[in-house]
Amino acid sequence: MPIPSPFHSRTAPLSLSQEWRNWAGYLAAATYEYSHEREYFAIRNAVALIDVSPLYKYIISGPGALRAVNRIMTRDFERCPVGQLRYTPWSDDDGKVIDDGTVARLTEDRFRITAAEANLAWFQDCAFGLDAEVKDVSEQVAALAVQGPNARRLLKEVVREIDQDNLKYYHFADGYLDQVPLTISRTGYTGDLGYELWFAPQDAGEVWDLLIERGQGYGILPAGMVALDIARIEAGLIMLQVDYVSARKAVIAAQKSSPFELGLEWAVDLGKPAFTGRKALLAEKARGSTWSLAGLDIDWLSLEAEYARVDLAPQVAGRASRSAVPVYQSERQIGHATSLAFSPILKKYIAIATLESRFADPGTPVEVELTVEYVRRRAKAKVARLPFFNPARKRGLESASTPL
Repeated sequence: MPIPSPFHSRTAPLSLSQEWRNWAGYLAAATYEYSHEREYFAIRNAVALIDVSPLYKYIISGPGALRAVNRIMTRDFERCPVGQLRYTPWSDDDGKVIDDGTVARLTEDRFRITAAEANLAWFQDCAFGLDAEVKDVSEQVAALAVQGPNARRLLKEVVREIDQDNLKYYHFADGYLDQVPLTISRTGYTGDLGYELWFAPQDAGEVWDLLIERGQGYGILPAGMVALDIARIEAGLIMLQVDYVSARKAVIAAQKSSPFELGLEWAVDLGKPAFTGRKALLAEKARGSTWSLAGLDIDWLSLEAEYARVDLAPQVAGRASRSAVPVYQSERQIGHATSLAFSPILKKYIAIATLESRFADPGTPVEVELTVEYVRRRAKAKVARLPFFNPARKRGLESASTPL
């Protein structure tokens, strides 16, 4: 049975829909209102609070911590300074992705890792003999995402000892919210201007109450998983067990994916010393990858025409779909779309897909399967670059000379 997160005493009374999901064994709000729409637009137009405490969190520390992290991760953390985070996947010996997450370098020999699934045993095995301790601190750290174009202005008003104007993308700093000590990182899963707050679980209620109170003038709303799902698809952000299958969960080899096949070549540092999966990834780099991650921009007129055959308007607006559907070119299946959503801000139907690499160039015409009144049909689409939505404010600084 799912258990309450540290914020449950605040989120439960706000949930009009009483719709909850099981996220890593915790109750996570799917929606607070009966529709996700206001929550989505809080992410894109104002500021949203998202309880992300169910993330798994690990600390690797000790004299051998850097060696352990570099053995596990595909990125080179020798070049990651204290105060910075990096997003990275980690793979098995065959170079197939187990999970992905962020790694924050807290001190020279102390790192905090976030993950979607349990990885304690894997991290401990990989760190064996390296004079590094691996601890699961998931229940010792509450996490709250503050996302949206007004997020910086709100945090500037309530947080002390952090220069919000100059906190760079994927960096973090320590400060205080009222009397609560916390760490703020310039990170998130929405593809927008956003921050994540990390602090002791016993302070969760106080942090939530203060942000809600002071955020009224900024249009603050709590947002659930349904709104977050649409935002992360717009941002081209992959989800474990949806857009790829963990190498530990795959039933057959064909279900596994390498970082290259997930569009994460930029997060693989083949030049660093040995890490788990390096040999296999070197070989794949030399021969090329069979599959590639891509976006799909689905032609609205084509979609509309398929529904018009049975006198229906297109039935695709609303929640995102995580049900994979085939992608074709002519009569050949060339891949599958795994996450599909109508983007309210872009006003189009989009998808994240895995395609045969030779068909993954932007602009390539394809067809996406859809079911209309129990009949399988196809809508025209074009391969698109990811992300679909990438505002300058996501990475920009308040003090920058160029407008956000």
